[in-house]
Amino acid sequence: MPPSTISAINLLPEAEKRQIYSRVVPQALLQHFNLPGLDTTRGSALLQFKATPGTSDVEMRLYHEARFPDPILYGHLTDTLTGQIHVLLYILNDPDSPRYNVDFMPDGSSTRFGTFQRNLQAEEEALRASFAPGQVRHGLRMLSGAIETFEQFVASLGHDIYFVEPLYYHNAIIFERYGFTYQQGKRLMETIETGFGAAGSLSARLDGSNPFRAPAAARSIRLRSWAIHDGILGEPFTNVTMYKRVGQNAGISTCPGCAW
Repeated sequence: MPPSTISAINLLPEAEKRQIYSRVVPQALLQHFNLPGLDTTRGSALLQFKATPGTSDVEMRLYHEARFPDPILYGHLTDTLTGQIHVLLYILNDPDSPRYNVDFMPDGSSTRFGTFQRNLQAEEEALRASFAPGQVRHGLRMLSGAIETFEQFVASLGHDIYFVEPLYYHNAIIFERYGFTYQQGKRLMETIETGFGAAGSLSARLDGSNPFRAPAAARSIRLRSWAIHDGILGEPFTNVTMYKRVGQNAGISTCPGCAW
């Protein structure tokens, strides 16, 4: 039987692990950057894995060139308790975009993308540059093809469903628009939508007291996400888990009519 979990894949010989995990990489991404096949010597060097035997998660990084500081694709996958695939983090970076160091403090310590501590100067600069919370570079606008490729990977492991963990509010909205629905957190998302309404409690807190709480955030997904990241909810944006059935669109929208 072929492996169906991250745990099982991680027990395989390195060459087999690499061959399976390479299926996560969209061919369009390789073509966009004119990269060699991942089975070549150079391609193998650009695709890095951390998939330790005995663990149930894998981190993968694909670089467009050696020694570049950020991967063009970063993925962190794990198993659920029932053996399904759970995406903890998935990032597509445009290496030609300017970089904002929201992931590091001035002393070099990690912010964990602003969830542990915040580099406020870098975040303000990113906000003004039209970035969303947690972004260090602009994305590649290739998520549609990446999801299609990922679903082929999921199906190849014998699954018809997979889970994602949106790190920020805007991530959850993007996942909605690509067909995901909620295992948990839908009520929170609906409460946020109500709160940013004309007479909502969150709109009342958009007092312009800092750049992250501009009144315009009420009708902007990106700016709402910054306000939520800034603590406007009174608590962190957590306990939201989403899932998608392969090839299906759930048709969920918790913020209809809201612009990016």
